[in-house]
Amino acid sequence: MSFLSILLTSFALSMDAFAVSVTKGMTLKNLTKKTAFKIATFFGLFQGGMPLIGWILGISFEQSIKSFDHWIALILLSCLGLKMIYEFIENKKNNSEYKIDIDSNIEKNETSDISNKELTMLSIATSIDALAIGISFAFLKVNILSASISIATITFLICLVGTLAGNKMGSIFKNYAELLGGIILILIGINIFNEHTDYISNLLINFI
Repeated sequence: MSFLSILLTSFALSMDAFAVSVTKGMTLKNLTKKTAFKIATFFGLFQGGMPLIGWILGISFEQSIKSFDHWIALILLSCLGLKMIYEFIENKKNNSEYKIDIDSNIEKNETSDISNKELTMLSIATSIDALAIGISFAFLKVNILSASISIATITFLICLVGTLAGNKMGSIFKNYAELLGGIILILIGINIFNEHTDYISNLLINFI
């Protein structure tokens, strides 16, 4: 798996956390930079830690399923990508049906902080996908430490920007985050499958 693929995977995985960060930025009154850093740190640590756990689980079964590891990567990434796209479509449908006016309907919390308990729950919920990615990393011989650090760093930076931007600009950024992340994950899964089998390349050559 190339360095570019890992970076794109990191970016795609951060989209769920980014969307939540934007939402929290929108709903917290008088958001401080300290709180924004806190939110980004929680999401970054969990998003970077989950692939490591998945990798440990996956490495135990590596030899047993080595012959079809590319199929596992393709299925996992595609399912996660489709899940993100489905959630995007559902959110757009709900917004259309109820004509939600974000600016007028979101009530700002009086507090400018968020509890560690709530952040932990949100971080776990948005990093489950990263656990599955970690399992595929085990089959693809990815340097898990580099990948985890990349995912954690990119998630931290994107969530920091998302929290601050959400507090200033509302829901503009979060609306298409899941769609973009889903498309990227599917394309990476297809690319990995092609790298291992050359099936798609040969199919295109024969078609042309």
